This record gives sequence, C-alpha cells and structure tokens, in this order.
Amino acid sequence: MSKRSAAFLEEMGIGPLWTLRGSAGAPAAEPPAAEAVPEVQAAPATKPYRPEPSPALPPPPVYQPGHEPRAPMNHPQPPGSAWADADVAPAATDEEIAAMDWAQLRAAIAGCTRCGLCASGSKPVYGSGARQAQWVVAAGATTAADETEGQPVAGEAGKLLGNMLAAVELSRETSAWVTNLVKCRPTSANGGDRAPTIDEARACRPYLEREVALTGAAMVLTVGQIAANGLLGKPLAEPLSAARGAVHALGEVALVATLHPGELLRRGADKALAWADLCLAKAHDGRTG
Repeated sequence: MSKRSAAFLEEMGIGPLWTLRGSAGAPAAEPPAAEAVPEVQAAPATKPYRPEPSPALPPPPVYQPGHEPRAPMNHPQPPGSAWADADVAPAATDEEIAAMDWAQLRAAIAGCTRCGLCASGSKPVYGSGARQAQWVVAAGATTAADETEGQPVAGEAGKLLGNMLAAVELSRETSAWVTNLVKCRPTSANGGDRAPTIDEARACRPYLEREVALTGAAMVLTVGQIAANGLLGKPLAEPLSAARGAVHALGEVALVATLHPGELLRRGADKALAWADLCLAKAHDGRTG
C-alpha cells in the first residue's frame, strides 16, 4: 500500500487491516505473554501396600489323660440309617417276657425286634377276647384279614370260630382269648400271605406262652398246622394229623390241636373231625371229668 493510500484511509478513520511483515512503518509486534503454567503440587508420599496378616489359628487340643473328650449328642437318625441301629432297644429276652404284665407284654410286642418281620413294616396284631379265660385259642400266623380287622382269626373264619366256641359253651367275649402264634404278618415277594419260618415262630412263642399264663387258662386249643407244630416243637410242615386226637402239654396246661376254621370253610366234611377235637378239649380243660 502506498503512503498516500494509507494516509487517505487514516483520514477516513479506517486503519489498515493487514500490514506486511517487515514492511516499513509497521509497528513491531509484541511477543505474546507467556501462558501461566499452574503449579503442580507433588502428591504426598504413600506407604507401600502390605496385606494384613491372617489371625493365627488356635493350636489343636492336646490330649491329657483324665480329660476325656465330650461324647457327641445323640440326634435322631432317619429310618434305615446305619447310625439308627445303635439306638434300637435290645429285644426282650424270654425271661423278661415271662415276667411281664398285660401292658408290658403289649408294649414288648409293639417294639419287638426278635425276628426280621419287624423290618418289613408289618404291624403286629394283638390277641383279643377275655383276659381271664378258660381257653386260649391259638392260630398260626397273622393274615391280611387279621390286619384289616385288627384281631386274630378274622373274617368268615372268625365267624365260624365263634360258632365252634359257642358249641362248647364258650365265647371270645367272656371266656376265650384268641391270639396268633406269629404276631406280625409274614408276606411273600408279591405281598401275599406266606407260612412263617421256624425262626419266626420260635421268636414269637414266648409271647403266646405269657398270654396263656396271664389268662389263667386251663386249655390251649390250637387251630391249624402252624400253631400246633410251633407250640409242640415239631417241624412246621408236619401234617396236622400227627398232632390231632391226643391231649398234649404246654408247660402245665393241656393242649389239643384241631383244624383252622379257614380250612373247614373250604372242606366242610372235616367239620366232624373238628367237633371231635372240641369234645376232647372240653373233657380235659379242668371243668369236667
């Protein structure tokens, strides 16, 4: 730009927009002020990280004679547990059963472990009838019908037994105690009734012997092969005909064997044999001749 032009513009109040660097007459540019840099404070020194030590575990107890460890508390165990076996009360002995009263005998039968039938979940069926009895009628093993009714010799067989007793002036309600030799029901693999084993019969025999003693009966009438052979110490499979027709002894009490009412329902012709057995028992029960 010429000096003339510059002067003209200045008279108009218009300054130069740009000036060439280094051009004559241009005021020297002041260097820019230095930007203030904030003072950075140094971070305080920190201690190096060290983890806290774990608390020391107490030393194991030292066994000292005379300071026996405390026995653990006994907690109930689920059925079938191996630990539960230690809590099962021991089975009553023959001598203990022989000294029991009615209440004790019932409790012993309820908790009996003298044979394996208790492990099957079968519930015992107790005797029923007159506790002060002239006769004890002993059947073999508990059946499904007995479990249903809750008494020995149940169902139609029980009705026929009632008629048999009435024929010799007795009744279950007033003068006869009816019971099973084997209190729990023996079951087969398919859940049906089965004959008891000799061990099962022997395990239950002391209970029946105590029932005879508590009733004060003078006669035991066995009905069926199992009861007769089990009480007479014979093989359970021996035919009943070997025991019928004679008066045997169960301790100090007379014993007569006859057919089971259930058999008589299937073979009506054998009722004459049963009547002969009833007459034999009546003749030797201490009430007559």
